[in-house]
Amino acid sequence: MTAVAAVAHAGTAPEISPKSRSLPSWPVAGILLLYPLWWALGLGVLIFPMMAAPMVYLLLRRRSAGRPVRLPPGFVWWVIFLAAVVISIAALGVDPPGTVPERAGERLVAVVYKLSMYASLTVLLVYAGNLTDAELSRRRLVRLLGGMFVLTVLGGLLGMVAGNFEFTSPVEWLLPSGVRNKGFVRSLVHPYAAQIMDLVGGEKPRPAAPWGYTNTWGNNFCLLAPWLVVAAWASHRTGRRALAVLCLAVSVVPAVASLNRGLWIGVGLLLVYVAVRHVMAGRLWILALLPLLGAALTVALTATPLGTTVQARLDNGKSNGVRSFLVDKALDGFTGSPVIGYGGTRNTLGGRNSITVGESAGCERCGNFTVGGNGQLWQLLYAHGAAGTVGYLGFFGYGLWRFRRDRTPIGIAGSAALVSSFSAMLWYNSLVTPLAFMVLAYALLWRNWIEGKTD
Repeated sequence: MTAVAAVAHAGTAPEISPKSRSLPSWPVAGILLLYPLWWALGLGVLIFPMMAAPMVYLLLRRRSAGRPVRLPPGFVWWVIFLAAVVISIAALGVDPPGTVPERAGERLVAVVYKLSMYASLTVLLVYAGNLTDAELSRRRLVRLLGGMFVLTVLGGLLGMVAGNFEFTSPVEWLLPSGVRNKGFVRSLVHPYAAQIMDLVGGEKPRPAAPWGYTNTWGNNFCLLAPWLVVAAWASHRTGRRALAVLCLAVSVVPAVASLNRGLWIGVGLLLVYVAVRHVMAGRLWILALLPLLGAALTVALTATPLGTTVQARLDNGKSNGVRSFLVDKALDGFTGSPVIGYGGTRNTLGGRNSITVGESAGCERCGNFTVGGNGQLWQLLYAHGAAGTVGYLGFFGYGLWRFRRDRTPIGIAGSAALVSSFSAMLWYNSLVTPLAFMVLAYALLWRNWIEGKTD
């Protein structure tokens, strides 16, 4: 009997550790909660591929332990997009008319960087969507995203009061001088508070911290604002709600100082969309709140210098001509390679008025503009053609449709973030942090749907 028992015991499947079946929250929470640290260290957006590696390992460990790894609804659209990004690399050596000639190898670094970021954010989407409420609750993830909005506002205030603030990060110190002095590398590892630009007469700081660029700051502002509201009102604590209202009120100042018209349009779109969703759900109280918000904003603009700043920006559309020029270039390029695009962006020969006008030390914005650098939509069309554009828009569009009946605060905030991204893609590029917040919004909508929390 002892021998039989030994044989039976040997044939028994090994016990699966609960630890191998679970997904820890630290890869996602660590990115968000410690982002100021990553920014100060010079890691910034580089933290996403760094955290993607352990996420892949943990997902594979969970799968080997017998728990399947779910993929988000509509994921086939995202696969089409990723496939288009890879296939379009075949056209990297093509020089479309009116662009600076380069070898494919000279363009490969930027393309590999973008591909690695798309892959990393795909991992983030799958990992965040597979987390359970016991591992990382939706409520905590909402609070983390709301905290990122607070960080955005603080970074905006820093950019206003200390526009010239910058420092050499530890990562930057470790790089060889020939590498860290390259503009592309410097933009990744060198922390600074604001971009100094002359848009309304005289050079003025435009908030950028901790997102690197003013346009990225404005894009993230719109993507993250709804989560602060949801987080504060879910707490049922008067103090937290009061702090949230104060933060939103203060956020108007850097939002105006950013001179970011796309941000202003995005905020307006957010308010309209959220109001419509609430009215459709029978919550008519929103109709009384909107006039109060409008009145408060009007008082703020008329009683402070903010109104003068807004008017000055509307009267000085210096970027309009460049944007129109680049949109035309992107559409012309799309007709030349409509299916897969050119694999990446290109620099124009000269400027709007002459091919002899180029970028120089005395005038960095006079020419050699980046085709596809003035909005995610134009970059998709130009760099990845119709295949990439349909896959990208199809994925987020499918998400909006699939989760359209989710009338919970998470459902409305998540879909509002995606709606604002469709507006932003006309003038902002999504990589890296805006797309990260988009996929986290998608993951929250997906998890809400799995839990059946839609009313």
